[in-house]
Amino acid sequence: MNSNNSDNSSRHALAGTVGNVLEWYDFAVYGFLAPIMSPLFFPADNGLTGLIKTYGIFAAGYLMRPIGGIIFGYIGDRLGRKIALQWSIAMMAVPTVLVGLLPVHASIGSTAAVLLILLRLIQGISVGGELIGSMSYLVETAPANRRGLAGSWSVCGGVGGILLGSLVASTLGSLLTEEAMNEWGWRVPFLMGIVIFAVGSWLRRTLVESADFEKADADEANAGLPIIAVLRDIPGRVLHLSVSILLFATSFYLLFVWMPTYLSKIVTPPVAHALGVNTTAMVLLLIMIPLGGHLSDSLGRKPIMLTATVLMGLFVYPAFLILDQGVMLYALVIQLLFAVLLGLIQGPLPAFMVECFPVKVRYTAIGLSYNITLAIFGGTAPLVSTWLIQTTGDLASPAIYLVALAVISTISMYFLKPLSVQR
Repeated sequence: MNSNNSDNSSRHALAGTVGNVLEWYDFAVYGFLAPIMSPLFFPADNGLTGLIKTYGIFAAGYLMRPIGGIIFGYIGDRLGRKIALQWSIAMMAVPTVLVGLLPVHASIGSTAAVLLILLRLIQGISVGGELIGSMSYLVETAPANRRGLAGSWSVCGGVGGILLGSLVASTLGSLLTEEAMNEWGWRVPFLMGIVIFAVGSWLRRTLVESADFEKADADEANAGLPIIAVLRDIPGRVLHLSVSILLFATSFYLLFVWMPTYLSKIVTPPVAHALGVNTTAMVLLLIMIPLGGHLSDSLGRKPIMLTATVLMGLFVYPAFLILDQGVMLYALVIQLLFAVLLGLIQGPLPAFMVECFPVKVRYTAIGLSYNITLAIFGGTAPLVSTWLIQTTGDLASPAIYLVALAVISTISMYFLKPLSVQR
């Protein structure tokens, strides 16, 4: 029986995680390949201007996340976590493949950019429901003393997807010539998304519904829109959590998704093997996230996250001054330290967010809190960082942005108390 429970637990974790691999693989590939895709879809005399437009499309996808949170929040809170997870992964797969098939500006003019925008918006809706669903499902189906570790696998899936995107982009970049990458190589990572979708769909067909959801469904009236209940009963708590995760939302995209572009295209001299440095740090991050979740099961969620947030605020500015020297060894050490701190923030966070809201509106409430912050601050992080450097001329200006967010997040999280009893 214990063996069966262990097998079921592992399958739940894998099924809950694989969708995030697809979601974040696609978004990461777009971020990593932005310097190549920029002149293909947004030709401009000023390369930095074209890059800003490309990252603007990256941000546009995130602006759809709150809508996705509302749509999938209704599905998850009314129809079940299982159905929401099955639908969200399917809704991501088709646009991912279509991005890889899009004609470029040289073929159809500005229509290419319009189609790219449309596909990113559709993907943003899907992303708005996927991570929220997986973290809710994984935490609700885990033993009470292992919820931190269980929830961390949802974020691991996202980081794993970004790591996979980094590996694919790095491998293609080393195998293909610059001409081949510009002509057709950039399409390959998007087309590969169909493989992840096939595996994820197969795994999710056999999911068992969350017992917490089924009990809440039996105990409470199943009428009305969850979004109305959330905005009527707990709007302050939604806003409080949104502010508490400002650093989490922004730092990951700035320090890992945008960082290879920063190190290879903005820093002078450029850092050699920037994608390789990023990939190495992502491997450590992948290890640190479950470690952070595990530690939160014994030491508490907030002590772990607050300590890491304060250290990040103190460390990030001098770290950027070191990165700006363009030395690969320095960049590797700095990225590894970022991975340690981010892992300690990201690991406990899913369980912490799940424990902040009642079961019956949990999917919707987390969706609003998380997606609003990610839309405003996470998705715009590459755009804002590039704009800050262009406007101020200071290569370390993005670090000042992160310091301010770290201060706000620390104060807000300190005063936020979860509804569930935890250490």
